[in-house]
Amino acid sequence: MKKKAKKQMSFSNRIFYMFNSIFWIVIMLIILYPLYLVCIASVSDPDAIVRGQVIWHPVDFSLIGYQAVFKYKELWSSYANSIFYTFASVVISILVTLSAAYALSRPKFVGKGVINLFFVFTMFFNGGLIPTFLVMKNLGLYNTRAIIILMGCVSVWNLMVARTYIQTNIPGELYEAAMLDGATHFQYFSKVVLPLSKTIIAVLAVYYGVAKWNDYFNGLVYLRDRSLLPLQTVLREILATLQVDKSGDYMMSMADSAASMSEAMRIANVSKYCIIVVATGPVVILYAVMQKYFEKGVMIGSLKG
Repeated sequence: MKKKAKKQMSFSNRIFYMFNSIFWIVIMLIILYPLYLVCIASVSDPDAIVRGQVIWHPVDFSLIGYQAVFKYKELWSSYANSIFYTFASVVISILVTLSAAYALSRPKFVGKGVINLFFVFTMFFNGGLIPTFLVMKNLGLYNTRAIIILMGCVSVWNLMVARTYIQTNIPGELYEAAMLDGATHFQYFSKVVLPLSKTIIAVLAVYYGVAKWNDYFNGLVYLRDRSLLPLQTVLREILATLQVDKSGDYMMSMADSAASMSEAMRIANVSKYCIIVVATGPVVILYAVMQKYFEKGVMIGSLKG
């Protein structure tokens, strides 16, 4: 049947599919090239990068940038902080999001329309930076790990997607059967809803994980202790200064000689690419592992049945 269908395909359709394939291949290359450029630049000679010779392949293979990055002690402590913040925040975010989504998916939940309105309202309006800062400080969360974990813990968009997923993919008959067997809402949620929501859990884990991993602003505003800073905040400082200390600590040093500053800038040109590779590695791996869940989880969760 497939061969017969191919024979019946008109010439105009074949032309369309050919140009459509070429178009999306070009789009894919445009999207992937910046990532590829960062990777090859991170292992190229700094002078070749400055001269603009690094375009399609590494030039004068060099690991000087990675050597500089690996000696930056604060980078590794912030790396560990980001791993902890991301893991803890994702676990809490998924539990809170799915719990709220389950409650809002119940047809007999009194007042869910008003609560939905409150949730949606926060998507467009917020209290602002200064009031939020004062509230967090009065709660005793300022300069603590908890502030990074809890800030942005729930996304209203993710909540609505999870609610729609539960409504459209978990039959109401299961709820009725569980209630007849004497199950409570907590038992039904933990033993039925969660096991049947693995797809949306994976999608939420990626969404929340990427958002938390890339968050630098909360660390910049709410943390004073440098030992608590997440990776992206430290990364921002390094990329902003673009200075490398000749002692190996890689911080800005305006007292260096002209020769030392020239060498510092030379190393900084390649170090920024190496830092991007080190920082984005876990996110790329996470996305690659979870990619198979995206089409089903996002499409089903975003359409109301």
